[in-house]
Amino acid sequence: MASLVELSTSLPLIGALCLAGAMAGITAGLFGNGGGFVIVPAMVTLLEKYAQASGDIIYTAIGTSLACISVTTARAIYAHHLKGAVDFELILSWALWVFMGVMVGISLVSFVDATALFFLFSAGVFLYSIYFLFPDTFTFDRTAPAMPSGGARAALASGLGAFSSILGIGGGTITVITMVTCGRPIHQAVATASGIGLVIGLSGALGFLVLGIGKEQVLSGSVGYVNVPALIVISSLSILTAPVGAGWAHKLDARALKRVFGVYLVFAASSMLYKGLSM
Repeated sequence: MASLVELSTSLPLIGALCLAGAMAGITAGLFGNGGGFVIVPAMVTLLEKYAQASGDIIYTAIGTSLACISVTTARAIYAHHLKGAVDFELILSWALWVFMGVMVGISLVSFVDATALFFLFSAGVFLYSIYFLFPDTFTFDRTAPAMPSGGARAALASGLGAFSSILGIGGGTITVITMVTCGRPIHQAVATASGIGLVIGLSGALGFLVLGIGKEQVLSGSVGYVNVPALIVISSLSILTAPVGAGWAHKLDARALKRVFGVYLVFAASSMLYKGLSM
């Protein structure tokens, strides 16, 4: 493991984290995904460059990403709520199942090594890229069925929580697909997905914090696998840009933006796959 790095002494690292935070905030507001797709690859790349760290940095990247998602999605929820787009009843009905799924995901992470986690992240992001690259495939009419309830809701929400906690993302894409499939307006789906992301972010960050207690860290200021200085830097920018993304979600035809983001996801997944293969 590399020696401990003081974030406050590396201005280039701080600047790069600020940029990652700004982009994470925009994507969180625009797509309801919390920004983890940006934060995790950015932190891994930056820590490799500035800290010359080992593969274990992916745990810190995911844990810090989930903590950042808590802040970013809270800001995005408020921005969407001002437009009356958040379905709080749905969020509350999913919250317990999502939380339970996150705990399962954290438990699974504790049994896999860093290489496997790189592969899991890469595979998951490749799957998510399909939605963004081919958004018209997931467009449905108003005759679609009602939202899942009972056992179907429990399975979907808990599975979403587990999968998202392993990847360090907010789970907004699956939430959006589900709501749109069931005939909900896209603006409401994106807004409500931010709420689900808040549940995932809070519970996932807590899980990674506990998971990393007593483990050697590469960044000073880490509590478990959550790095507090990086959290502050990234979140400070994301809370400023999340309303920008939320505004775009209500004004723009997001199909072209989704495709651009889908290309980025393919690049990010390929990069993480390469890192895993290189370990």
